[in-house]
Amino acid sequence: MGGFFGAVATRDVLSDVFFGTDYHSHLGTRRGGLAAYNDKTGLQREIHNIENSPFRTKFEDIFDEMSGFAAIGCISDSDPQPLLIRSRLGNFAICVIGCVNNADELIRHYMSDQGGHFMAMTSGKVDQTELIAALIGSRASFAEGIRFAQSVIEGTASILILKEGGSLIAARDRLGRLPVAIARAEDGHCVSFESFAYEKLGYAKERELGPGEIVEITPTEVIQLSPPGEEMKICSFLWSYYGYSTSSYEGVGVETMRYRNGAIMAEQDMKDGTIDDVDYVCGVPDSGTPHAIGYANRSQKHFARPFIKYTPTWPRSFMPANQKERNRIAKMKQVPVHELIKDKNLLFVDDSIVRGTQLRETVEFLYDHGAKSVHMRSACPPIMYSCKYLKFSRATSELELITRSTIMELEGEAGFEHLDEYSDASTERGQKMRRAICEKLKFESLEFQSLEGLIKAIGLPPCKLCTYCWNGKE
Repeated sequence: MGGFFGAVATRDVLSDVFFGTDYHSHLGTRRGGLAAYNDKTGLQREIHNIENSPFRTKFEDIFDEMSGFAAIGCISDSDPQPLLIRSRLGNFAICVIGCVNNADELIRHYMSDQGGHFMAMTSGKVDQTELIAALIGSRASFAEGIRFAQSVIEGTASILILKEGGSLIAARDRLGRLPVAIARAEDGHCVSFESFAYEKLGYAKERELGPGEIVEITPTEVIQLSPPGEEMKICSFLWSYYGYSTSSYEGVGVETMRYRNGAIMAEQDMKDGTIDDVDYVCGVPDSGTPHAIGYANRSQKHFARPFIKYTPTWPRSFMPANQKERNRIAKMKQVPVHELIKDKNLLFVDDSIVRGTQLRETVEFLYDHGAKSVHMRSACPPIMYSCKYLKFSRATSELELITRSTIMELEGEAGFEHLDEYSDASTERGQKMRRAICEKLKFESLEFQSLEGLIKAIGLPPCKLCTYCWNGKE
């Protein structure tokens, strides 16, 4: 994943873009970058590795090195960006969020006859941002090039460009899987993935771009270069997991959606009579917590925090590339509150269950400190498919998903013909999968939010939501 922020005004905007980009740090952990433009120096760019240090600390000297009345920034979980590009469209800086699944095919079909070349990363893969820049540059204008790139990419690409001269071009991905919002101030405009980022910097929302819409942004104008398409498939996981709690997408606030989502799960459990002996409802921090608050409020069970994450000095738990090290760091961050654990029946709500590796560590930690039982609820349906549009999960194979691996153990590959049944808690297969996961992870009970419940909590028409990772539907 990743996120971007850009601004253009009649004043220096580097400070705005520095803080606006930093507010996207929850979306990526590998690279951070800034690019700026001023009439004296032209385009400037700086990129840093942020795997072991926050964005702010790596760019703390940036104000001595760069300035500009137009600038863009990017947090990336993959390629270093923004890139500086020299093309027939002129010089520009570009950053992209999303993923390209058919890079080799695109190079073979559209680039090989030009006799050009691309930088290769250590793995031999091509930088997807450079590839998209080349596709854009193969056409007569930025708008035409972006439309072409998005039409041939298998995956997702929201694009932010800083042109030499100081204007910005922003393009939301073709099906609007990711948000892109425009906001204004008295002396300029900004563009952002996260809405709270521009609100904290004193900008007022102007509007969200529609799917595939392309605009050029100056201090005084937002000029539409290409209108939005009618079809939208915004990622539902924005609300349930990786969107920031204070943000809003398509008019739906993340935090309030999570309260509704938890309440819907509680209503189902109350109907089934499965939570009578629960002492405390708890959230797996951090993104599971608001779902748990909604659950507790509706069920009228006490909310509690049986362990607290110690975050001042520990890096984010999913940051190290090594899974064993990620698990160790996650465990080291958990500091118990013994009075809320010993001899207690605890019900935890997590934002999702992907592989279950860290949950296993968490449940063992709770039992080691005297928990009587640990029930688990997932705030989204069982994940049956690896995301091919955004790749927000580190899973490299669908068999890494705990649902898939459990089905394989229960029924072999033949079980994959019945994924709908396994997702449904009312079926025999669904119950078998849940019991098997409980045995693996030592849960007293396990249930997932239904797809219908999640869609109800979001409140948008189902046709506008991407639910591929749960039901495999395009």
